[in-house]
Amino acid sequence: MSSLKDLCSGLPLDPLPPNRGRDPGMPHAPIRTPNLTAEEERLALRNALRYFPASHHATLAPEFAQELRQHGHIYMYRFCPTLRMRAYPIHQYPCRTRQAASIMLMIMNNLDPAVAQFPQELVTYGGNGQVFSNWAQLILSLASLCAEIIFFGLFFVVCIPQVVPNYSSRSDYERMFALGVSMYGQMTAGSYCYIGPQGIVHGTMLTLLNAGRRYLGSGDLAGRVFVSSGLGGMSGAQAKAAVIAGCVGVIAEVDEAPLRKRHEQGWLMEVTSSLEHCINRIRKAKSSRTPLSLGYHGNIVDLWERLLLEYERTGELLVDLGSDQTSLHNPFNGGYYPVQLSFRQANQLMSTDPQRFKTMVQESLKTHTKAINKLSDAGMFFWDYGNAFLLEAQRAGAEVEKVGGGPTEFRYPSYVQHIMGDIFSLGFGPFRWVCTSGDPQDLAVTDNIAAGVLEEIGAGVTDHVRQQYHDNIRWIREAGKHKMVVGSQARILYSDQKGRVCIALAINQAVADGRVSAPVVISRDHHDVSGTDSPFRETSNVYDGSAFCADMAVQNVVGDAFRGATWVALHNGGGVGWGEVINGGFGLLLDGSEEAAKRASLMLNWDVSNGVARRCWSGNSNAYETIQRTMEENRQLRVTMPFPVQDERVLDRALQG
Repeated sequence: MSSLKDLCSGLPLDPLPPNRGRDPGMPHAPIRTPNLTAEEERLALRNALRYFPASHHATLAPEFAQELRQHGHIYMYRFCPTLRMRAYPIHQYPCRTRQAASIMLMIMNNLDPAVAQFPQELVTYGGNGQVFSNWAQLILSLASLCAEIIFFGLFFVVCIPQVVPNYSSRSDYERMFALGVSMYGQMTAGSYCYIGPQGIVHGTMLTLLNAGRRYLGSGDLAGRVFVSSGLGGMSGAQAKAAVIAGCVGVIAEVDEAPLRKRHEQGWLMEVTSSLEHCINRIRKAKSSRTPLSLGYHGNIVDLWERLLLEYERTGELLVDLGSDQTSLHNPFNGGYYPVQLSFRQANQLMSTDPQRFKTMVQESLKTHTKAINKLSDAGMFFWDYGNAFLLEAQRAGAEVEKVGGGPTEFRYPSYVQHIMGDIFSLGFGPFRWVCTSGDPQDLAVTDNIAAGVLEEIGAGVTDHVRQQYHDNIRWIREAGKHKMVVGSQARILYSDQKGRVCIALAINQAVADGRVSAPVVISRDHHDVSGTDSPFRETSNVYDGSAFCADMAVQNVVGDAFRGATWVALHNGGGVGWGEVINGGFGLLLDGSEEAAKRASLMLNWDVSNGVARRCWSGNSNAYETIQRTMEENRQLRVTMPFPVQDERVLDRALQG
């Protein structure tokens, strides 16, 4: 499998490729410990062999059994292609249609070593967010795309770990994953729409700017210090976002591989393993008001405790804003590393003594939270970045409760509740696109198209959304100079419903008239207005009792499918963990045709309005106004509007009587 043609020809069986095992030059997923019974091991092996003719079972069974026992899952390393996985220009894929080729391009981009966290385990990001469960699944899917066997009207559905609710626990996931019957698609990994750390860099920048406006009284973050952790997958955006926002960002990372990777890619300015150097660089950059991204190679708990010690010694609070982006949706399998152990020791213990490792993680979380609490009492502003940090800290027994708070509230807010929730309710979210030519010039053209569209629309927007348009126009005008492309020629841009539709139609026209040389895939992060039902993140500011309902994501996917998406995806898990969230995504190819324009208009209008309507019904005044205005602009849209209670005394009298 050394060419695209080979990769699309199906499983190589005659002869079988040599078993090269794992590449020692690549980072690898932590060893999993599913604790299968002997009968379950037998079932896992049976499930893996069903992809292959019986004539190969005797050869493959022993190595698959070894993978299961050694790594906790059967990845089928023998079938890992020798071809470099990356987003090749769309015309190179041996498919009958560009729609099929676009899906292949996005799949392969998600496994590009420059993009993916653990490429040989098919993990894109988040420690366990996979594109496929094993290499046979990938090869068979690509072959089907080339032959269009699985197409009905050129449409593709990805449905990842939809599990009966009572069997959606972490232990159930580990067992089902080991058996080869389910997997964790994260969010944009399983829907093939991951574009590297750029995928959340704009949202992270907006979070920092709006945190400054809310907590510090100004969007000017020069000389302000932001401290967080995680540089592996999506969290790699934090360093770049801090610099774009103009502040000093100090990000801790225990694993040297992603730290060096981000530095080499230009996403991180400096690296150090010295806490004293961190303190000195913070002080210097803070004083000179110079933007800086500094990667600390070490445990975030040590960094927080050193910052606390400095405050207790000198009375100087060196950090203004704080958060966390470790993969705490996956706390006991490499998503979080306890401060008591080195990186190597932790990886060893999590496989040899999982229960002791879990205990140490929870002890570390309590220490972690204790330092944050003291710094917050001194005046630092901390928020949960939607990675289940506060949820897992609470489960560990840390002091994060909010007295009198609801089931989704903690001592510190989710960034959706206090920072980004109003943006979602106004209809703004992370729209994105990928230029399938692979040509940077096409990306530059689409940047200019998007900027022009937003400037034209922005001239007539209400005061309520003017700040959002200003932030997003500034972003897209400056995006190219920040060198954010990793893998595919992609861009992220927060936009509202009208902006997304107009940008998509303008890009489609540019493809039609040749200003953009090849089709463009549009998509979004699932972390958006209506893509996700996540009570501890995306819907954490939904207070009508429906935060734990998952109907919006399902409605979103079904509606997008009806209205012309090229593919849709529905996931259990993503960001905050298996069983904690249901989210949906889509991909749509803009090939310059009138049909593509029609699909984009129909689908994008639904994709956003569905979520704004949900937020309107939960009592959000911004969403109420937004959906009213949208109906005035689009007479075909009809939303049943709620009648809010105007007089609380009505409720008081009824309940007292």
